[in-house]
Amino acid sequence: MMLLLLAMGASAQQLKIGYFSYDGTLTAMPQYIEAQANIDKLRQQYAAEMQRAEDEFNKKYEEFLDGQRDFAPSILQKRQTELQELMSRNVKFKSEAARLLSEAEQQAVTPLRQKLDEAARQVGANGGYTLILNTDHQAVPYTDGAVCEDVSEQINRLLR
Repeated sequence: MMLLLLAMGASAQQLKIGYFSYDGTLTAMPQYIEAQANIDKLRQQYAAEMQRAEDEFNKKYEEFLDGQRDFAPSILQKRQTELQELMSRNVKFKSEAARLLSEAEQQAVTPLRQKLDEAARQVGANGGYTLILNTDHQAVPYTDGAVCEDVSEQINRLLR
């Protein structure tokens, strides 16, 4: 960032810099909270289905263990194959559920990020800011109040 400021050939006194917490603003949006509730509901549905499938597998496995001494070799082989297929389907479902959850979360959050990005651009353009910085993850550990301004409230007003 310092290189950018030096390259611009401007003193810090001429720059108007804003800052806000991107993640904090995003997660405070009512639409984000609603989207997360929907994702949590979907996550619970997948978890319930995975538990049901696991219970089914465990039941069949116990039945297999209980009867394996009495099964004819061909029946034993058939039951082992059934268990392997069931386990394979369960693993595949678990992987697919994780992918679908991630995709659903991305689809829910992308328009919110776009809305937040637009709000930050508007605040920057309307307020004459040279830069608006994201303070998340200690990216900006210090700001000078004489040079930098917290634009969180301005962005939040646009998002309401």
